[in-house]
Amino acid sequence: MTSNSVADAVVSAGDGNNGNGRKYRPGRIRERNREKILQAAEEEFALNGYKGATIQNIAERAGLPKSNVLYYFSNKQRMYAAMFDDILGRWNKVFTDIKPEDDPAQALASFIRAKVEMSRRYPLASRLFAMEIIQGAPFLMDHLRTNMREWVRGRAEVIQHWIDDGRMAPVDPVQLIFLIWSSTQHYADFQVQILMVENKAEYEQRDFDHAADFLTGVILRGCGLEKPT
Repeated sequence: MTSNSVADAVVSAGDGNNGNGRKYRPGRIRERNREKILQAAEEEFALNGYKGATIQNIAERAGLPKSNVLYYFSNKQRMYAAMFDDILGRWNKVFTDIKPEDDPAQALASFIRAKVEMSRRYPLASRLFAMEIIQGAPFLMDHLRTNMREWVRGRAEVIQHWIDDGRMAPVDPVQLIFLIWSSTQHYADFQVQILMVENKAEYEQRDFDHAADFLTGVILRGCGLEKPT
């Protein structure tokens, strides 16, 4: 039996059932374990930084043996890179598939709201990314030069198409993407500052709802668009 099958599932002899007629799904278990590890990695790297984080601590946070963690990620650097792939995928998913025929107001509003929601649900991820960039992106430089540059150019082309068709005001598409990134991530990266200024102990759901409404309105008006109803 491979280390993978030991880590992911114990299959009963014969037909692979668990005795109740339900088959194990090793692929889904692998996916769930990977999610656990990456979530634990976010917490560990946020608390101790890259140098101070250890595979052992990540394994303990994930509730998995260290050997299992090393099966999925052979070293800390690979885990760190995978963690950022996961973070960036989450952030940009809703805007990745935009097309020239889409409604610009709806597409931009959905992107803004999704990014605010990411700041609410995954504040550690946002802060980790910010720290990596502030330090000169030692682990993400290749990604920024390749995947991220290509992603931004692709989305900017669609925005420019909307502008050329007269469907929104002539704004700089790349700067618009930067604005959405920075304004939405602000609520995670500068949480302490916001809470202190607003005299609050912690965020509430309505704070994020208000932020999403405010940013959507301001940004869309700047693009000559009305908020979708």
